[in-house]
Amino acid sequence: MRRLWPWSDDDEVADELAGEAAAAAASPDAEPVVPDPNAAAFFDVDNTLIRGASIYHFARGLAARKLFTFRDLAMFALGQVSFRVRGAENDDHISTAREAALAFVAGRSVDELVSLCEEIYDDKMADRIWHGTRSLALKHLDAGQQVWLVTATPVELARIISHRLGLTGALGTVAETEDGVYTGRLVGHLLHGPAKAGAVRALARKEGLDLSRCSAYSDSYNDLPMLTTVGHPHAVNPDGDLRDHAREHGWPIHDFRTGRKVTMVALPVAAGTGALVGGVAAGVALRRHHRGH
Repeated sequence: MRRLWPWSDDDEVADELAGEAAAAAASPDAEPVVPDPNAAAFFDVDNTLIRGASIYHFARGLAARKLFTFRDLAMFALGQVSFRVRGAENDDHISTAREAALAFVAGRSVDELVSLCEEIYDDKMADRIWHGTRSLALKHLDAGQQVWLVTATPVELARIISHRLGLTGALGTVAETEDGVYTGRLVGHLLHGPAKAGAVRALARKEGLDLSRCSAYSDSYNDLPMLTTVGHPHAVNPDGDLRDHAREHGWPIHDFRTGRKVTMVALPVAAGTGALVGGVAAGVALRRHHRGH
């Protein structure tokens, strides 16, 4: 019998040839991603990537660990119920929630907060991610583009959400620290409205991004500054004002909700111990407030 490889008696050489032959015959199922370093996608978090307000879910996690008082959770719940029913942000509720969060972190270490964020994301937030929005983010990653979260949520929590979803990174509200401990003050303002647009422009300068080639996704008309900063704005689960603006300007609209009327009617059942019980708590707190006056 004719030998194809006269030197095949040498096992080491034969193994090497077998490996080379296998590699030569291999064909990837898909072409590798070609990096696209000049383009990126920016995603809002609350009601765009995650159902409801991330800071409220964080507060629920703190309350479950007895690190938040009943009254604190009630304040968060009041804003959350309004947010879920009306599908729009309320600046007063957002400010109240952030102030409560700052009061909570004052005097705590960064490491402690990061550990809490990791636990609470897995426990309270992971199953609230809009799969449709995550798919949009993955398409940008598959195209070799960076994907950043841009949110008023504390940057520590935003980074964990980004990391868990395999995204590039996160831009969020930064709380001041000294020697690894929170002071209870912000560095600048909340990353909200025009501040988001400023953060996107700053990151573009840092990363060498061409904003005309970038995309942005949000549910809120309040994020119009960020949306108009990029060349490809998208509305996701939009509030009424943003939906009207998107239609007028021909922006893509992505809605992953089951329907506004259904959401409103089903809220008490779907909310369970979240918004429903929190709403009752808010009512109790408000009654106490009025009695006190």
